[in-house]
Amino acid sequence: MAEKKGVREAPRIGLPFERPIVELELKIGELKSLSESTGMNLNGELKPLQEKLERMTREIYAGLEPYDIVQIARHPLRPQTSDYIAGMLDEYLELHGDRRFGDDRAITTGFARIGDRRFLLIGHRKGKETKENIACNWGCAHPEGYRKALHKMKLAEKFGLPIVTLINTPGAYPGVGAEERGQAWAIAENIMVMSRLKTPIICIVIGEGGSGGALGIGVGDRVLMLQYAYYSVISPEGCAAILWKDGERAPDAATALRLTSGDLLKFRVVDEVVPEPVGGAHRSPDEMVATLRGRVSELLDELARIPVDELVERRYERLRALGEIEG
Repeated sequence: MAEKKGVREAPRIGLPFERPIVELELKIGELKSLSESTGMNLNGELKPLQEKLERMTREIYAGLEPYDIVQIARHPLRPQTSDYIAGMLDEYLELHGDRRFGDDRAITTGFARIGDRRFLLIGHRKGKETKENIACNWGCAHPEGYRKALHKMKLAEKFGLPIVTLINTPGAYPGVGAEERGQAWAIAENIMVMSRLKTPIICIVIGEGGSGGALGIGVGDRVLMLQYAYYSVISPEGCAAILWKDGERAPDAATALRLTSGDLLKFRVVDEVVPEPVGGAHRSPDEMVATLRGRVSELLDELARIPVDELVERRYERLRALGEIEG
């Protein structure tokens, strides 16, 4: 059973472009503490500051550069798969192992429920503390993680359950052991099988959508992206290292890669952008979790009304249309 609880508090240490926001937040926090400790009514001072904070946050976030968005997607307090499991689901029964090698903690799979809708949830898991980060390999899955996902997806198809995937990975693990155990084959097989599974599939990029690591659980009937997530063939740092031999040019690479939700919606790589709270999901995680719960419920209902053969045909046509160039 998924435990209902609030996710982590809003950060007090911001990204470089957030410093004016954080300074004002701290000032508001000090006034609130003073009001609580002394019993003084400081609403007259607080209200203008809160209005200024919201206005400033909207202005700063309206002018973000692509690499700023990459930093938001990686924010340590951004809601992760575990937060959505805890706050979005009414029930979650985790399923383990790939029946070949082991249980990769970088990917979680399990039977889930929202209201009366049951489905299979698959998500990248990064971990929150150092020990958990290491155990989950910072969300960089091994081939056994993708094989675990594939086995559970076939199980979902067998029982007529929809599939929801939460994508949040810098990329699949590129180590020697992963390559020896068939990393590229595992991802390719997942892409092929997901393209023809006879059950509805919803894919959501909640943070980082890195390369084949994202695609391994990223083929669906509806592909969504959170407003300040990114989705790319390679990380900006990796791209900069290859093109310019200089990781410091990551901001230039982020701009060139066109990896933001707005660009990818325009290119029809994703079908929908899910709005985030003012200042990003890391500032109001509970609100973000509630928003995604509602949207997932709506999409599950919508896809359930489409005959499965038609669903698979549409999915195939969607994949065929990717990369089309209009003259």
